[in-house]
Amino acid sequence: MQGPDISPLQRLVLAFYAFFAILFRADVAAAVFRIREARRAGLLPPPPGPESAAAPPAEAPRPPEPPKPLEPTKPAAPPKPAEPATGAVTAKPLEAAKQVEAKPPAAAEPAKVPPPAAAKPAPVPAPAKPAVEAPKPIEAVKPAPVKPIEPAKPDPRPALQLLGLLQREGRLVDFIEEDLTGFPDAAIGAAARTVHAGCKRAIEEYFRLEPVYRQPEGAQVTVDRGFDPAAVRLTGNVVGEPPFKGALRHHGWRAREVKIPPAKDGLDASLVAPAEVELG
Repeated sequence: MQGPDISPLQRLVLAFYAFFAILFRADVAAAVFRIREARRAGLLPPPPGPESAAAPPAEAPRPPEPPKPLEPTKPAAPPKPAEPATGAVTAKPLEAAKQVEAKPPAAAEPAKVPPPAAAKPAPVPAPAKPAVEAPKPIEAVKPAPVKPIEPAKPDPRPALQLLGLLQREGRLVDFIEEDLTGFPDAAIGAAARTVHAGCKRAIEEYFRLEPVYRQPEGAQVTVDRGFDPAAVRLTGNVVGEPPFKGALRHHGWRAREVKIPPAKDGLDASLVAPAEVELG
């Protein structure tokens, strides 16, 4: 009977396997030894050679197998060498055996258990923003700069109007503006009478006057507490608090009524008296 077709590389691998099996396994070595002894004793047919490959020999009767001796404790089977790749150079049998003897099968390392990771603190949630924003403080309104109120300019028209009345009735402005140095007293007195009469007429026509004190000048009067400083002017030795007693030097005047006509619009208010031109 012809066996399967085995390549040279497979034969080499089987030879190495048989070598290591016989070397390290006692049962395999004993079986090989029995086969060799039986073949020497003629109990087994010789191995098939190249001549007998064409015609398979007749099967010889198989002798009864002797009882198997007690086998010693089987050592751990060596790892099966991996088949080398095609064209690769295999290691020498002795060096491989030394490596197998020198390096016992390494014990399985215990699986490394990673240490438990420290628990990270839970993130603190940010404070929730209020749904309603707080009202912003109201800024104080800065007051606008207040300009100082300028005092009203006095209206000169009433005074100029009065001066025009005195000029028209008594020639007061002419008398005041005249240079009296070269005139005798009699001439000055006569002119003064004319001015006095005209001004008196104008005053009585447009004003109603009355004295502040009705006593005659030189009389003893009493100035009571709470008097009007604009109406009573104190002179002399003014010491202490009122009431005061003293001699009346001038009784004063107060206007009870004013009847000056209003100024006409369109005229020059600064005009006191118009110029006079006589045509010939």
